[in-house]
Amino acid sequence: MNWRTTIYVVLSVSLTVAKTLPRTSRDVEGKTSIGQRFSQLHENNFKAIALVMFAQYMPGGTFGRAAGMAERVTALARSCAAAARDSPDCLKPLDRIFFDTICQEKNLPRIADCCAKEDSERNDCFISLKNFSQGFIPPLQRPDAEAACRNYSQHQQPLTAYFTYEVSRKHPFLPAPTILSVALRYEEMMKRCCGHAEGPPQHLQECFRTQTPKVVKPVREDAMRQEHMCGILKKFGERTLKALKLTQISQKFPKADFVTVHKLVMDVAAMHKDCCRGDMLDCMQDREDILHYVCSNQHILSSKIQQCCEQPLLQRSECIVHVENDDKPADLSPHVREFIEDKGICEHFAQEKDIHLARFLYEYSRRHPEFSAQMLLRIGKGYEDLLQECCRPGAPSSCLSRGEEELRKHIYETESVMRTSCDIYNEKGDYYFQNELLMSFTKKMPQLTSAELIKFTKEMTAIGSKCCQVGQDKLLPCAEENLDLVLGEICRRHLADPINPGVCRCCNSAYAFRRPCIGKLEVDESYVPLALTPGLFAFHGDLCTTEEEKLQHKKQEMLITLLKYKPQISPEQLGSVTAAFSAMKEQCCGEENPEACFLKEGPELIKRSEKMLSA
Repeated sequence: MNWRTTIYVVLSVSLTVAKTLPRTSRDVEGKTSIGQRFSQLHENNFKAIALVMFAQYMPGGTFGRAAGMAERVTALARSCAAAARDSPDCLKPLDRIFFDTICQEKNLPRIADCCAKEDSERNDCFISLKNFSQGFIPPLQRPDAEAACRNYSQHQQPLTAYFTYEVSRKHPFLPAPTILSVALRYEEMMKRCCGHAEGPPQHLQECFRTQTPKVVKPVREDAMRQEHMCGILKKFGERTLKALKLTQISQKFPKADFVTVHKLVMDVAAMHKDCCRGDMLDCMQDREDILHYVCSNQHILSSKIQQCCEQPLLQRSECIVHVENDDKPADLSPHVREFIEDKGICEHFAQEKDIHLARFLYEYSRRHPEFSAQMLLRIGKGYEDLLQECCRPGAPSSCLSRGEEELRKHIYETESVMRTSCDIYNEKGDYYFQNELLMSFTKKMPQLTSAELIKFTKEMTAIGSKCCQVGQDKLLPCAEENLDLVLGEICRRHLADPINPGVCRCCNSAYAFRRPCIGKLEVDESYVPLALTPGLFAFHGDLCTTEEEKLQHKKQEMLITLLKYKPQISPEQLGSVTAAFSAMKEQCCGEENPEACFLKEGPELIKRSEKMLSA
């Protein structure tokens, strides 16, 4: 059976049998053996999952080593399933067998300390080696078309296995079924593009150019979302993660009662803990259990998920996540005034604070699918603060009644920010909207590199392109929830290499308030502007390129440098400098020797600009 067949079979059975896979050593000690696992999964499925696991636990290893270890573990499993069932090696828990196999290898980076530990401590140590920021592993790139097709024709099966290995080591926290589905898309791309390899080379290049994003983008998005969720769990704890999931599940299943939603919240939070910890088998089992529960209880959850539950298990999870929210119950009152007007509110709050707040968040979220999860969390925090203030002895009887006015104010402010951003986007378009963001974020975070600033603002611009086209009832969830992912990236970047005190304050504040906090940041007063050195602004003939995307990138780099040189530049000064630059570019690009012109006119432009900026 080849690797393509293997992956198809794994996708159809691996999640289903996850319930029979070992969760940890303590769960399987003296129970199901590796031979039984082998019989349940069959050889090629077992080997594929083994390759993923070895790649994820050894990001600094090699494909040859990971594949060799997968072969050895599979051979042991085969012999245990066939005859040697009572051998001591066959009775070991599967995770111990995996780690024993790794520890038998010599000269593997960073594993000696883990191998010196025992059982659960060794397991924890190996999990700790998994690192989200895989800086030493280059990201997936578009392959060289001709070389890729040559390899594909000669080594089709090992090439797919190698791709599986590469994705696994680059994304050590992604579950095996997700990785193997990516390998399927890769195989389909190779088959589609290389099937026309006899045609003109430009056709081959174009095929890879259009098809590679379909393979790479979903991996990056899945990995980013998982890293984001794990970052929330690590930074803000389970309580925040559960509150976030409570809002999202209440919005998706507004007909479900509080007890059912609460159960799902607890299960989903537990799944994220296992996935973020790096226990792939636990993560797979948790996910399958949740899907089974949701699809077995459609009648009390949602009328919109039947089609999802009829899909293969791998596609089922993604379908349910993206399916539209169910319709609100017809008899659902529009308000939740009982949480303000009930005379026993303070008593409930004192006796069972978290449950009372959870019920408020549940009731408010199921009524407002048009709000973002982060906004709902801010509303929940506002309600908690209101109760803490108004339930104190001596608080005036009218104290709680002001909550509704504060709520209306916050809703108006949030909607205004998003509408204003979309107005700017719709007026200016992608490039000039990104420039507006660059001016804002370079002043807020001048310590970021030009590449980082361009990357983050490009992602924000893509959010504008996506969300400013949807209806008003979907604008907030689309815009703020996607923006939250980018801000999460920025905060993880800050955690790895601190940016400045303002960013520190915002990233360390309550999760739901990161967006408004970063939005209110202004010029970083702690930043020491760049000095005007001869090489700070360099103008060359490549500014005359006809490739618009390259030219825009160069101009954005110059804009960032200018802002780092003069953070307090006014819009009028920036307009004057920009006009002078455009005039020089037009003049030099019209001459026979643009390079010589820029060499002469560039220093003159810098002198004139310095006078403008000093005025």
